[in-house]
Amino acid sequence: MCVHGQQKMTTQLRSMHHLAGTLTARNAKQHLLHPFTVPEGAVHLAVDFACTPVAAQGLDNMLTLTIFDPYGFRGARHRGGSRHTMQISPDTATPGYLSGPLPAGEWIVQIDTHRIIPGAPVHYTLDITLETSAKAVAMCDRPVQANIQRRPARPAGWFRGDLHSHTDHSDADSRTIADLIAAAQDADLDFLFVTDHNTTSSLVALATVDAGDLLVAGGIELTTFWGHALVLGTRRWIDWRFRPGNGTITQVAADAYAAGQLFIIAHPNAGGDPRCTGCAWRFGEMMPGTARLVEVWNGVWAGESNNAASLALWYDWLNQGQRIVATVGSDTHSAADYAANPGFAVVYADELSEDALLRAIAAGHLYLSSGPTLTLEAHSQSGTHAMMGDSIEQDAMFEVTWQACPPDAQVSVLANGILISLQDAAGQGTYRWDMALYPANWVTVEIRSATGNLLAVTNPIFFAG
Repeated sequence: MCVHGQQKMTTQLRSMHHLAGTLTARNAKQHLLHPFTVPEGAVHLAVDFACTPVAAQGLDNMLTLTIFDPYGFRGARHRGGSRHTMQISPDTATPGYLSGPLPAGEWIVQIDTHRIIPGAPVHYTLDITLETSAKAVAMCDRPVQANIQRRPARPAGWFRGDLHSHTDHSDADSRTIADLIAAAQDADLDFLFVTDHNTTSSLVALATVDAGDLLVAGGIELTTFWGHALVLGTRRWIDWRFRPGNGTITQVAADAYAAGQLFIIAHPNAGGDPRCTGCAWRFGEMMPGTARLVEVWNGVWAGESNNAASLALWYDWLNQGQRIVATVGSDTHSAADYAANPGFAVVYADELSEDALLRAIAAGHLYLSSGPTLTLEAHSQSGTHAMMGDSIEQDAMFEVTWQACPPDAQVSVLANGILISLQDAAGQGTYRWDMALYPANWVTVEIRSATGNLLAVTNPIFFAG
């Protein structure tokens, strides 16, 4: 839809721009701008990018494209490969990019050099094709905004869902929005946040898909060269072209929190360079700095994200006095991911709506689980009640309840990260204890399998004062 538009008549025109260049490892982690001019009345843009060699020393080079029109972001598709093609027209666009009128003026094709392996230089070509039409076309001064369908909220309760997912609008190959929604429905999820890499085009596409009773919410994964972060609740593109030490990431987090959104450090201890550029968290000013949430469980527990180290980092931050919330996300890229039994977030919210979920997660009212049910609550002598994320007096009586645990599983109660109780957890059970006997700053509960894999973990209850 055009906002502030007018009708223009143009003549038939087809123009091409051919650009080429050579890159070395010194050009890694840069944003290379290639400006070009779009004439009045353009109705179709096509970009064909190719580079060679594909790989060196057993690792692929990774270069991606971001497009800007005179008014700002028009799309990106974070994915590997030595050939990238994209098209934008008023009615359609390649996944990752935003359809809509093509305003006249200076556009930019940006090559984002996520990884260039030392060795042979990388040669690239960039072919840009523009077409106009003799028909009247609407010219617009701003891009289309994301507008996710809103559904009637369900009343207060526990809701299970995914905070981290991907589609073909970034690097999930041919997996469409509809495919992702179907997988979430098959997994009996109540909610799903779509968080494609460095683009909001998938959020626009969500408005065209019927999700049934599944609540589908918006987000983005900021995929920088030095760390990834989720921003849940956003509808707009966030400029991710910043580096450690310049203070920008602190402002990005502050802006998100001020808007009622969530800024979450993603998989902080995942393997980083060179195999996964930017996957490990390297923002020293956000360790945790002003961050209020961290993803301690990414995908399956024993996967490639080094979740045990992320959990230990979170415990260390809690012992430093940080009131930081732990989150989990499947980081799903294919249908096989949900079948592998990843962790999901189980949130207690006032209703099943995006706003209510964001508030509840920010408050720490959730636990993380690949299957078991796990609740933690406390009651003080003064009559105060606390759940995960809340604070209470030290004299409180605590109760943990669990269900659906496999044979030989165990429930661990941790105070300041130190084990104070270990219970057999097969099936279901309840355990109560007096925290006056164990002076501490915070308490959390884990369920682990016989092999030591984490099956569930609560957010802490803190002690007042």
